[in-house]
Amino acid sequence: MSTLLAPTNAPALPRAAIDAKLVSLVKTSAIGMGVFLSGFVIREPAPYELYMVGLIAVWALAGLRISRRIAPLLTLLILFNVGGAISMSQLADLGTIPLYIAVSLFLALTSVFFAAAVEAEPRLLRVVFIAWVMAAVATAFFGILGYFNAFPGATLFTRFGRAAGVFEDPNVFGPFLTLPAIGLLYLILVARPLVACLAVPLFLVVAGGIFFSFSRGAWGLLAVTAILLVLAVFLNSRTGLSRLRVSVTALLALAGLVLALILALQIPAVADLFFERARLAQDYDSARLGRFARFGIGFLWAIEHPLGIGPLRFGQLLGEDTHNIWLKALLDYSWLGFAAYLTLILWTLTAGFRILFRQRPWQPYLLCVYIVFVGHVALGTVIDTDHWRHFYLLLGLLWGMIALEQKHMRAALLRDAPGD
Repeated sequence: MSTLLAPTNAPALPRAAIDAKLVSLVKTSAIGMGVFLSGFVIREPAPYELYMVGLIAVWALAGLRISRRIAPLLTLLILFNVGGAISMSQLADLGTIPLYIAVSLFLALTSVFFAAAVEAEPRLLRVVFIAWVMAAVATAFFGILGYFNAFPGATLFTRFGRAAGVFEDPNVFGPFLTLPAIGLLYLILVARPLVACLAVPLFLVVAGGIFFSFSRGAWGLLAVTAILLVLAVFLNSRTGLSRLRVSVTALLALAGLVLALILALQIPAVADLFFERARLAQDYDSARLGRFARFGIGFLWAIEHPLGIGPLRFGQLLGEDTHNIWLKALLDYSWLGFAAYLTLILWTLTAGFRILFRQRPWQPYLLCVYIVFVGHVALGTVIDTDHWRHFYLLLGLLWGMIALEQKHMRAALLRDAPGD
């Protein structure tokens, strides 16, 4: 017995293996923290910017590699910002405009960074999703508490009487929550019962944050992306039983959301703001110089000014920003920037769609990210997504997975090639 209880000398892990595990843990934690901080942008510069500047610099010194598969993303984003510099040259007084373009370039670099990181280590996708969900639940929770003024000072987490969480603008807060909501909905549809049940309360908190943001764009984004996700998962299911589960679960989720909406509308203040915001066209949309009229004016200016009119100049002249990413690209980033942006979006949509239903370890992440990205592209026609941090994160994740597919196909070709 004493012999059995005596300590034995277990073989020690090689020092290289310990170092590799430590490096992997540091990388995972660093990426997770960066994504988590993207959900806290109540003031600018936000902690996200300061943190990501250091993270990108350290990772670059540690050997971050931008492959030829990621190079087109980098090239098009640089051209987009070169267009911004060209447009900036049309201004007599630059003021803070160089800082604006610098932020644009920085956000572009974060997109390239996440793409390169995912291509190098696909396991980081899980880390990104977990961190994003954690940030979404936290900021949505604060937003809901703020909307109901649940404690002294809770209104810090609201803007214009709407939930904004730890964001400056409810119209950015709502769309930020969409990918976590779609990711959690995916788990509810396909995960094991225990995991699906755990995802339900998190989904309700995030969906509640979107609802109380009273952002029409965020409402539409969640509705459209949820429908697209259910359709994609249904088509991707291989058995009749799994398709039945998706159908039944989707119907139950819809019934639950409708019930939650009915209960929320029993609160008079909620009902009043809901029906006011639910109108398709607000006064500031259809007024003489409302959003739609400004679109027409802006596109006429874009035709007359191929070099742009200068970043942020449109809002100074007409009192409101463009609220249209395509118009903003034309006026703030010149024809060159618009061409680069259009090429980037079409390239991303096409390359992502081609691989959307291929059975790969990263396919669940690809489905969720691609669908939400499509929604953001559509949303860009009625709102300016130019400096949305999470949009660049979506873009980087997509390009990282597109690069992973290219690597996978190349490896398969080499493996199947006949020997000499």
